[in-house]
Amino acid sequence: MKGLAGKQTRGIPTGARLDCVDNTGAKIVEVIAVPKYGGTHRRYPSAGVGDLVIVTVKKGTPEMRRQILHAVIVRQRRAFRRSDGTMVQFEDNAVVITAENGETKGSDIKGPVAREAAERWPRIAATASTIV
Repeated sequence: MKGLAGKQTRGIPTGARLDCVDNTGAKIVEVIAVPKYGGTHRRYPSAGVGDLVIVTVKKGTPEMRRQILHAVIVRQRRAFRRSDGTMVQFEDNAVVITAENGETKGSDIKGPVAREAAERWPRIAATASTIV
């Protein structure tokens, strides 16, 4: 089985606060939008592992705080199913700050990265220390 699964469980709604696991200076970020999310009436836009989101920095260095940036979700607490049938779940919700095209802003990623995010974003895969 090759490629990404057709439907990913979206475990991160708009307004969720996530850990930033790279060395850009941001510590905690909040999701403010999910680009290319085709939602339905009165449903919060949500994102899953490997999705690009727009975030604002809530805690971090003074230069990073209150900035609006793009980020990719690399871990989520909500269990999701892989195409081989296994269920995957992480201890925390985490993002990596990127450019709009997926270039990572930092040079290091702390902790594991989901395989779904690494397959979709090659620069994250190159920077990650462990891929689960």
